Amino acid sequence: MKVVIQRVSKASVTIDNEIKSKIDAGLLILLGIEDSDKKEDIDWLCRKIAKLRIFGDDNDVMNLSIKDIDGDIILVSQFTLHASTKKGNRPSFIKAAKPAIAGLLYQQFIIQIEKEIEKPIKTGEFGADMKVELINDGPVTIVVDSKNRA
Repeated sequence: MKVVIQRVSKASVTIDNEIKSKIDAGLLILLGIEDSDKKEDIDWLCRKIAKLRIFGDDNDVMNLSIKDIDGDIILVSQFTLHASTKKGNRPSFIKAAKPAIAGLLYQQFIIQIEKEIEKPIKTGEFGADMKVELINDGPVTIVVDSKNRA
């Protein structure tokens, strides 16, 4: 399981020309799910995200977590995070989980991250064609892969 975490001043997800979700200060998280992902990957990533200190304190030092600032989260499923570009010019998505499995893990991820940050989050729509807008604050962008825990 792989996430791209972006610290944002604001972000939104639009589907069919309608805004589905929007936040001010917080995190936009793109979530890529692969076939080998399990509940342990969700638990580990959600704990990591909730405790990740990437927000500025009073001295503008990255010392605060999403919980510390009571920030919001938008979670967007993005299978393209598992693209393989080793051969040719057309990406292969062979490692990405099939929609039936990925959809279930996506829903479990939502439940777990809400438990970790102790508040509801906003989401995109699994499998939908989405337009994602954001103002990346910093910019701060962090990639975390649950398969690289060591």
